[in-house]
Amino acid sequence: MENSQIQSGTTLHPVIFLGAGPGDPELITLKGRRLLDTADLVVYAGSLVNVALLEGIKAACHDSATLDLEAIIQLLAQGHRDGLRVVRLHTGDPAIYGAIREQMQWLDKEAIPYEVVPGVSSAFAAAAALKKELTVPEVTQTVILTRQAGRTPVPERESLRNLATIQATMCIFLSVSMMAKVVEDLLAGGYPPTTPIAVVERASWPDEQIIRGTLTDITEKIQASQIKKTAMIVVGPALAEDSIIASKLYDAGFSHEYR
Repeated sequence: MENSQIQSGTTLHPVIFLGAGPGDPELITLKGRRLLDTADLVVYAGSLVNVALLEGIKAACHDSATLDLEAIIQLLAQGHRDGLRVVRLHTGDPAIYGAIREQMQWLDKEAIPYEVVPGVSSAFAAAAALKKELTVPEVTQTVILTRQAGRTPVPERESLRNLATIQATMCIFLSVSMMAKVVEDLLAGGYPPTTPIAVVERASWPDEQIIRGTLTDITEKIQASQIKKTAMIVVGPALAEDSIIASKLYDAGFSHEYR
């Protein structure tokens, strides 16, 4: 990439990698909203980002859906060198399947500073839609964020089959199109067939859809629903409805610093 000359006296701003949240434009952070409102250039992640977030802002906006990595970096780098406030807008939280590492590595090579501003992950928007706590006392205290191997491979030690042996809550990204394989691996790893599972499509968007079931029937339900992408799979005993368990935190007999 060619380095353009920076004019003397130009104030340079770090490139901002910003989490847009899961879809609902009100689920962006206050800091994120401010950064968008003051940006001069926004490069956003296509249809995954709700364009309502971009309404009324002064920035020039570029959809990155048709751009390769080099083209994206050229936009970010040139904007930075021109003294613009540049925002790279990713869906959810950019730390999870955001592909920001390769962008940051390239900016490092170009000696361009950057910052990362977190957002609300679709995993937590899905939990909110399901009205579920992902960690339940005496049931599971671990949440696994993962995906099924597809065009992008997954290390064998992190296969769904291996992770399923833990019997924790699992939030499975980018995998609903492979639902039958997901179920096969979860069962092979040890989840009982009666394990509750839910699929939340477009969590927090106006057209959000929730499909609930068990490992026995969820594949058939998803096939009937025509859900093919932009969906979160949540599975594990924390989704069960058949028990009432109270946290120790608010137990009258549980002492802590404030009680």
